[in-house]
Amino acid sequence: MKLSRSLLFVPGHRQSWVAKGIASSADALILDLEDSVPSSLKDEARHTVAQSVREVRQSGSDIGLYARLNALDSGLTGDDLEVIAIEQLDGFVLPKTFSEVDIAHFDALVTHFERRNGVPSGHFEFILALETAQAYASCERLIAASPRNATLFAGTARDADVARSVGFQFTPEGLETLYMRSRALLATRAAGCEFPLFGLWQDVHDLEGARRFAVDNRRLGFRGQVVIHPSHVQIANEVFSPSDAEVEFYEGMIAAFEAAERDGIAAVDYEGQHIDYAHVKTAQAVVDLHATLTSRKSNDDTSAVLR
Repeated sequence: MKLSRSLLFVPGHRQSWVAKGIASSADALILDLEDSVPSSLKDEARHTVAQSVREVRQSGSDIGLYARLNALDSGLTGDDLEVIAIEQLDGFVLPKTFSEVDIAHFDALVTHFERRNGVPSGHFEFILALETAQAYASCERLIAASPRNATLFAGTARDADVARSVGFQFTPEGLETLYMRSRALLATRAAGCEFPLFGLWQDVHDLEGARRFAVDNRRLGFRGQVVIHPSHVQIANEVFSPSDAEVEFYEGMIAAFEAAERDGIAAVDYEGQHIDYAHVKTAQAVVDLHATLTSRKSNDDTSAVLR
């Protein structure tokens, strides 16, 4: 999975919203076929999503594109995949999983429709949405259940499926879900996946609250946020990007350590802090992330001019 600081949900039947999602500068879009689509419009939404995905790729955009499938127990998953399992799509968000058996069922269905639709085997990756008590209690096994699994999405939204399943009452501080989010984060990292995700902040008007929510989860170790409104995209992108001050601090750390190393020293004082090789590896990761994001922005700006 490529770096995605912000993943914006877009109802699958709202084709005009795809362009708005791209304009918001989201790193990825999740085109939803599940909870945000009326039952009467499910089939229309599938074809709309497939058309939207093709049009986005034809425009030259390399934005991440995922589709949230309908749950296995809906009986609609195969119908979804028959239409939207196309090569221009990066992968699927898997909803309402309970155990590794569910992952195996999703994997089998996707493998079938890859072959049927002429998509290279193993092309699609999975984002596992943790929405049940059972999923959180077995998240380590879930992420190990398929090589397609790219990350876990620790969803802890107010009054949503997981709140009902676990029974917690949402607070902005998040102490009631700290254990759940921490466990999902550790499971993701332990599985060798680099980009654990969290969400959702549902108050679309409370931008300061959205920022605090993002900052708190970045401190915990998350690398990206699933959002439901374009106004939250820029907040997520900013919070999950190194600030200028951070880049300056870590570039200075690397320079100070390299100077000391040339003198045969590998443990030095930098701005009052002890640093050694371990700290410099962390510093280099931050500087590399900044370089990646800077390069991406430059490429996006160039593509926009060419279009």
